[in-house]
Amino acid sequence: MPSRALLLGTALAFSIFSSAAAQVERREVGNIVYEGAPATPATLQAAIAPYYNARSAVFEDWLPDGSMLIATRFGDTTQIHRVAQPMGARTQLTFFGEPISQAETVPGTSTYLYPRDVGGAEYYQAYVRDLKGAEVQLTAPGTRNQSFTFSKDGKLVAWSQVTPGDPNYDIMLADPSKPESRRKVLDGTGSMAPVDITADGKTILVQRYFAQTNVELFILDVASGKLTPVGPTGRKIGYQGGALIDGGTAVLTLSDDGAEHTRPVIIDVKTGKVRDLEPGAKWGSEGFDLSPDGRTLLQAVNEEGYSTLVLRDVATGKVLPGPKLPQGVLTAAKFSPDGSRIGLSLSTSTSSGDVWSYDLKSGELTRWTESELAGLDASKLVEPALFRYPTFDKRQIPAFIYKPKGATGKLPVVIQIHGGPEGQEQPAFSARRQSWVNELGAAVIIPNVRGSSGYGKTYLGLDNAEKREDSVKDIGALLDWVATQPDLDASRVAVVGQSYGGYMVLAVAGHYNDRIAGAIDLYGISDWVTFLQNTEGYRRDLRRAEYGDERDPKMRAVFDRIAPIRMSDRMKKPMMVFQGANDPRVPRSESEQMVARLRAQGTEVWYVLAKDEGHGIYKKANQEAVRATEVLFLKKVLGVQ
Repeated sequence: MPSRALLLGTALAFSIFSSAAAQVERREVGNIVYEGAPATPATLQAAIAPYYNARSAVFEDWLPDGSMLIATRFGDTTQIHRVAQPMGARTQLTFFGEPISQAETVPGTSTYLYPRDVGGAEYYQAYVRDLKGAEVQLTAPGTRNQSFTFSKDGKLVAWSQVTPGDPNYDIMLADPSKPESRRKVLDGTGSMAPVDITADGKTILVQRYFAQTNVELFILDVASGKLTPVGPTGRKIGYQGGALIDGGTAVLTLSDDGAEHTRPVIIDVKTGKVRDLEPGAKWGSEGFDLSPDGRTLLQAVNEEGYSTLVLRDVATGKVLPGPKLPQGVLTAAKFSPDGSRIGLSLSTSTSSGDVWSYDLKSGELTRWTESELAGLDASKLVEPALFRYPTFDKRQIPAFIYKPKGATGKLPVVIQIHGGPEGQEQPAFSARRQSWVNELGAAVIIPNVRGSSGYGKTYLGLDNAEKREDSVKDIGALLDWVATQPDLDASRVAVVGQSYGGYMVLAVAGHYNDRIAGAIDLYGISDWVTFLQNTEGYRRDLRRAEYGDERDPKMRAVFDRIAPIRMSDRMKKPMMVFQGANDPRVPRSESEQMVARLRAQGTEVWYVLAKDEGHGIYKKANQEAVRATEVLFLKKVLGVQ
């Protein structure tokens, strides 16, 4: 429960905000509220629209008849579709105003489970639906539900459930065809989730997540509720996923124990002995799937931000022949129920994302969808170049740069900083980045500053707690690098970031005001203390594990020193701030207290609020409106006609 002082502080911020807002123009268009932001010219709106009309397709799962479930968008939101054969029609199965971007087939049936929330609030309910549209709600109203895991015969599904304000996820179990059968099988502690379940439903593999490099695995005996730890104890290990193998006597998982990168290992449940399937892995695996017969492992490996798909024999660890994918980023990969094929989807810098299948016997890679670019000129889409630049402690920071084709003279620069903070900028298709390149004539740089995933656990931990601002210094070093480049204009640089990247933008605006022309903060953290006290209860302890605990006086002092709102007086350049009204992660108070402070001191702020969004922008109409406003803002601050 927030303290009285906190509530008073929040009320004061809203009071100041309301007073400041009264002095700026306010418009409402659909579900978007604009304050201090001019209307977008029709010509610019028309130029931006094709980027967001471009479609993509993401593989979700196989159906028993060999057809696929995919997620794609024909209207305003992504929905689930069925594709019966390669390059076949996309038959829409769900029809909602809210986006539906996940679906999983109930094994052995033609029904599927999908989660749905309202307005981006992330309180997901799960529904089991058949191909004719009949559905039942599986989960209890007023709860948040995730991590659905089926038994191999489809007769049981386990998942994690949490209620508002509670940091502890419980483990639930049900027959997916009978919602009334749902029951709690574990009173969880912390962020717990099922990972696998035996066919008889007697044993569930469970994980407890603290941080990316600190995940615990347990065997849950359903009858007794007893949890038995899996693997080595007494040290922090980053596990990703898991599968019960050899009749439940062993667990296959990805582990970073004793290594920089996650790689596949097999852990004997009884003895704790570990067999490493990829000793000395040079790159990390980000996910895996196991063939139905348990003999073949599919690994999604991240090499410098690009994806490779590796097949490996479980018994020997030997690499098997596999598909050679186009240079891009995997968005899904899964074996078919008979193990003969792999369904996968891939996005590249110059194609918005499509679905493929790989036949293990013939080695043939078959395309299932061909998504439209909606009138975009494919010849103008840009492939980024990977480079590294030096930072304050002599480390080399990886980054990608996009440049307009055939450009001459010094280019304005847009630096986009990812969120997470344990995220990674990858060269997947980005309508936003391509629009900045072609509509602004800008060079776009996407750095992976310290704390980013994909480069080993040492790099991942370099920005933790009191080292938070070291990652901000990495952006300062990037500004230094830009100033040395003959084709980049260091006097015309804008920074853009969302969520944790929004914090980074605010911090850069505070520390390097004289070196940027403007900034776009999307639902960024403006005050660490108010953020940690106001974020949803089910996330709070996880965020404290990453950022630090505001209840610790020493950490509180660090937060007070590095909070962007406490350096607002240095922020003189124009800023655009976007916020989803229903954001459970970074509450709207974080943006509005920042806007109020900046306006009170006379800094120009464009504030944009989406009434029907949460942590992100998922509805197409909102995307077009907000992204066009971003381009209008960037045109102004970068001096682009």
